[in-house]
Amino acid sequence: MHDFKYKDNELYCESVAIRQLAEKYGTPLYVYSRKTLVDHYKKIRDAFKSLRPLICFSMKANSNITLCKALVKEGSGLDIVSGGELYIALKTGVATKKIVYASVGKTEKEIETAIRHHIFLFNVESLPELEMIDKVAARLGRRQAVAIRINPDVRPKTHKYITTGRKENKFGVDMETARGIFMNRARFPHLNICGIHIHIGSQIVDAQPFVKAIETISVFINELERKGVNIRWFNIGGGLGIIYSNERPQTAEEYAKAVVPILKKVKAGVILEPGRFIAGNSGILLTRVVYVKETATKNFAVVDAGMNDLTRPSLYGAYHDVLPVRSASYGSSSELRSYDIVGPICESGDFLAKGRKFIDLKQGEFLAVMSTGAYGFSMSSNYNARPRPAEVMVDGKHHKLIRRRETYRDLVRTELP
Repeated sequence: MHDFKYKDNELYCESVAIRQLAEKYGTPLYVYSRKTLVDHYKKIRDAFKSLRPLICFSMKANSNITLCKALVKEGSGLDIVSGGELYIALKTGVATKKIVYASVGKTEKEIETAIRHHIFLFNVESLPELEMIDKVAARLGRRQAVAIRINPDVRPKTHKYITTGRKENKFGVDMETARGIFMNRARFPHLNICGIHIHIGSQIVDAQPFVKAIETISVFINELERKGVNIRWFNIGGGLGIIYSNERPQTAEEYAKAVVPILKKVKAGVILEPGRFIAGNSGILLTRVVYVKETATKNFAVVDAGMNDLTRPSLYGAYHDVLPVRSASYGSSSELRSYDIVGPICESGDFLAKGRKFIDLKQGEFLAVMSTGAYGFSMSSNYNARPRPAEVMVDGKHHKLIRRRETYRDLVRTELP
């Protein structure tokens, strides 16, 4: 699953002791395993090799340039959702014909910049957006490829905040609207409306919702083909779940086994946009116990990382395993005590974990919050005027700083007196 393992009671990332990283770079600290990251990309690539798909890593999961470069080097494209992500993507050296641009709120300026850089494809979320891209493409004298994002109204078993394929969600258009766009595509002379995109949600652990959505769209594609509409690309999105706790998600191979036979029945090339599956288990958030606070009702381990560093537990009630950097903190069940792992932020919702059992935690002890490689740093903030943490990449026995820790000066660098 990942390359964070205990050796002689010490937690390691590949061949580097986590304690060594904490002492060198300080905490809070995001630590990534390059091997885990690349291995998960290869799992997707190998599982779908019979289709030769375009795989575009979803940058919203983790947009660090070094991580994205590692994937681009392996042949990955990039899925972006903002002008900022386009800016970062261009710095990775990715071929612009491997950039797919999603999101419901692309501005005119963002669209123009993307077209000027010859990105491969826009995933279009609404008729007004389609009209805007056509307008900008006309002004630039270009013909831009686009895919229409369809909302297939499929209910995946995941948190409601990361469900994106239901009719009440803001994403995509309904089938009838999509049909009208394709049948009246001549209205948009500066667009090549050549694809269909779906993305039904995130952290989906079984194949059935994907199968249902892909079957629905496959029937629709075949209907359009019979009416003379050539669908060149079918983007099936991302959303594959990972192990945070006791989940038993499908493997990439199991997922491919379920959906590839359906995809082979359509003529369109396939695009995938995995994010969490590739990056999620490649990273940890390393934190230090600042205080141990014991009360009549519970014990708190107050650590130096908070909801500003990792917001998922507070925002989604998400579970992340928390491991001691020294495994000697585990002992017999009679010695275990329950702790809430909480941060320094002035919010009752500032916690990383609740009711976790350890042998007595001590001030100064290091803890590793697992599976934070996706939607960890990328969702962090400066709330309570706290500088964001540093990031480190481990590659075998080597490690390097890939983002320096912010300073107090960074907090005000954009402010004007």
